[in-house]
This record gives sequence, structure tokens and C-alpha cells, in this order.
Amino acid sequence: MSESSKIAYSNEDVAFNRRRASPRFLARFPVFFLLGSISCAVAVQSSGAGITKGHERKPFTDIQAPGDYVWKPEISPSGPVVVVVSLEAQKLYVYRNGVRIGRSTISSGKAGFPTPTGVFTILQKNAWHSSNLYQGALMPYMERLTWGGVALHAGNLPGYPAAHGCVRLPLDFARQLYTVTNTGTTVVITDRESTPFSSKEPGLIFTVSPGAAVPPGIAIWMPDRSPRGPVSIIMSSADSTVYVYRNGIEIGQAAILGLSGFMGSFVYSALANVDATGRHEWQSTVSVGGRAPNIKKLIKRIGIDEQFLAEVRALVTPGTTLILTDSAVNEKTRSGTGFGILIAKATPLRDRPD
Repeated sequence: MSESSKIAYSNEDVAFNRRRASPRFLARFPVFFLLGSISCAVAVQSSGAGITKGHERKPFTDIQAPGDYVWKPEISPSGPVVVVVSLEAQKLYVYRNGVRIGRSTISSGKAGFPTPTGVFTILQKNAWHSSNLYQGALMPYMERLTWGGVALHAGNLPGYPAAHGCVRLPLDFARQLYTVTNTGTTVVITDRESTPFSSKEPGLIFTVSPGAAVPPGIAIWMPDRSPRGPVSIIMSSADSTVYVYRNGIEIGQAAILGLSGFMGSFVYSALANVDATGRHEWQSTVSVGGRAPNIKKLIKRIGIDEQFLAEVRALVTPGTTLILTDSAVNEKTRSGTGFGILIAKATPLRDRPD
């Protein structure tokens, strides 16, 4: 390995090279500004009036009436949890280790206060959260997705979008969902129906062809910047760069060659299942775009610093998120502890109620 391609280890605050956002990126993924408080509370009394409890005993194929839901955690008793919200269908789906264990009707953000689409991690949980904006307004089983007013929580379900950016759930379902998620759990919000599937192929990216050319330049690896927390890996063909985040903080960056041949953004989550070689199975959670990458063909041409790749591979655990995107990545997609990955269709600051 040449001196120019060796990984640089440092505990100092090294400034990463950042590309400016392209007009195409800004058009598809507007900035989601951070605000100081939750703003999507539903005004209910402490007795729980106005909160939809729901109906548990419905088959997976019959979830129609507001408040309907299914909860069958015994189908998959362990493994990483991924939550997928479809704004189009007004449904929420819960997968554990790649198997669907729950499905529920929802009420998302109304006109003027839409729920942003994108990939998020749960930042905070509070079983009996009270709004700091409206006295007496409760948000039971609140699971915060951004510091700017978006969360999952129990609330009234009128059968159409009615929240201030949040995703309302039936009370009983919200309570049970709360028991299987953690801070760091991946939540995908999409404006279309989603059909996740499992595959081992995304893991092949971390075992790229040793014959591929290694890009010039120094790879940066600073794990001490964020020693713990959920790991997210973004590979951008627009930037020819791979970015690594832990708990929303960038801990690594390296150039990557040959990352092309697909259009859109594709999100995968690592499952607990591993094969004889220790390679994880991955779940495809959502796609935005027209042409998914052919992973087997992709790995034959991409090149990346081998030592950097080994460091990233060692971080992959159940729940790790991998994103392949043809969009540019910039500082406006990275918001500290309010990190949301490729947030799209965000509500401008002036439209937020607080």
C-alpha cells in the first residue's frame, strides 16, 4: 500500500473534506432545521381521552379502520428492530430480524405540518412525555426522531393525516412498540408503500475485490470522536466517498472508486443472522429511485482503502444501517445528535408551529 493511501489515525479534531451540496441534492433532500422542542403533541387529558386504543385481533391483511393494528412479537422473538412508516398508506410496519411482527394504522402530519420522509434513528424515549408548548398535552410512549418536532407517539387517529409532523399510533400499539425499540433503532419514513426483503448481498460491499484500484488520498478514521452508539454508513457515488457515523457523529471518511451504475437511494439494515463466514444478512428497508444497485457487479469494480474497509467491517453489528445513494452528502445532512439520514421533504423552519 502506498504512503498516500494509508489510513490516518488521530484523536484530534481533523476537519473532513466536505463537498458542497449539488442543486440536484438540494432539490431532492431539502435541509431539515433543528428546533428546540417537540411540537406535534395532541391535546388530550391525563385520563387518555382522545387517544385511540385500537383493535389488536385483526389479521395482517385486514388493517383498515382507524385504530386497527396487529401485534405478534412471538413470530420473531429476537433480533434488530426496523420500523417502516408509509405515509401514502397511513400504515406503520415493525420488523424484527427481517420478520414483520406488527402493523398499525397511523395519523401522520397534516397539510402545512407534513411528516418528513427519510431514515432516522430514535433519539429519545419517554413513556409519559408532556409537551413543553401546550400545558396538559400528552404524548404517551413518545419516541423522538428529531429534536425539531417529529416523534412516534400515541394519539388520536381520525383516519387521515392530522398531526403536527409526528406519527400518531393507537395507544395499545404504541405501548407495545415501546417495549421492543431502543435509542438508535432505525425508523424509515417513506411516501410510498414499502416491501422489505432480506439478502446477504449488501454485506459483500465490505469484502470488495482485492484487485480493484485503491483511490489516492488519505482515509480518515477517528472512532474516539464517538465511542458508542448506532452505526450508519453512507456510500455516495456523487461524492465518490464513504462516510461512517456513530451516534450521528462522523468518525470516518474515505474515497471510493467505481461506485456507480444505480439511481436513487437504497437503505439496508444488518440483521442478527450470519453465515458460516460471519457475514450478516441484511434487510432492504426502503428505496427512493428507479434502479437498484446490482451488488455482485458493483463489488467487482469498486476500490477502497483496505485498512479503512477492515475498520468499517468490524463495526457492523445487528442494526447497522448502510445507505447507497447517487446524491451528494454534505454538512446539512449531518446534524449532531439530531442526525437524520438523507432527510427529504422537510418542513421549512418558518412553517413549524414553535
